[in-house]
Amino acid sequence: MKVLVPIKRVIDYNVKVRVKSDNSNVDLANVKMAINPFCEIAVEEAVRLKEAGVATEILAVTIGDKSSQEQLRTALALGADRAIQIETDQQLDSLNVAKLLQKVVEEEAPQLVILGKQAIDSDNNQTGQMLAALTNMPQGTFASEVKVDGDKVKVTREIDGGLQTVALNLPAIVTTDLRLNEPRYASLPNIMKAKRKPLDVKPAADFGIDLSPRTSLLKVTPPAERQAGIVVESVDELVEKLKNEAKVIS
Repeated sequence: MKVLVPIKRVIDYNVKVRVKSDNSNVDLANVKMAINPFCEIAVEEAVRLKEAGVATEILAVTIGDKSSQEQLRTALALGADRAIQIETDQQLDSLNVAKLLQKVVEEEAPQLVILGKQAIDSDNNQTGQMLAALTNMPQGTFASEVKVDGDKVKVTREIDGGLQTVALNLPAIVTTDLRLNEPRYASLPNIMKAKRKPLDVKPAADFGIDLSPRTSLLKVTPPAERQAGIVVESVDELVEKLKNEAKVIS
């Protein structure tokens, strides 16, 4: 079984995001970048499937400029066997990303595609679903458990009412939720080995896809500053403020 794991380069989730002074975008200058946390969960799940003897090959793929190779090398250090960088300087929307991934799926013919459910920068939660539609493959989104059983994969999904389990015929697409697993850290020997693993670079233009954007970014603004709280001396004072100032009780 070949497992394809698309990953995305994003600002490290521990870093406080800065907005450019003209509000045109997020400021990425001298900012630490990392694999999107949901994508990291996807890589971990693929590695666990290989360790269990279910998967035989893990292919990591990303779309971006040369700097995105750093995240591909991290995926290789975590256990991926080889990697593909689709090279472009454009900021692509979800549909264009899905169309490029569709071409990779057609070329590589994976039995399972595992993606993070969303990226922490755009928060769109669209690419996995769009890829499933384009490839006509069944999908299991928001996965908290993945079990491959013969020619099917059982996906336990987190939904508003609790948990739902679906059985998908392979090949299939799965998007990962937070509780699926806890990603491991890359060891130093594996980081060194990752430098020798194959990483192919393919220009996005070679895929023959119109990558014209269908959405435009109008403005980026930081969240409003939170006001400082107050300390009350008694329950009676708290009730009085909730009633007369906050007006949340009557």
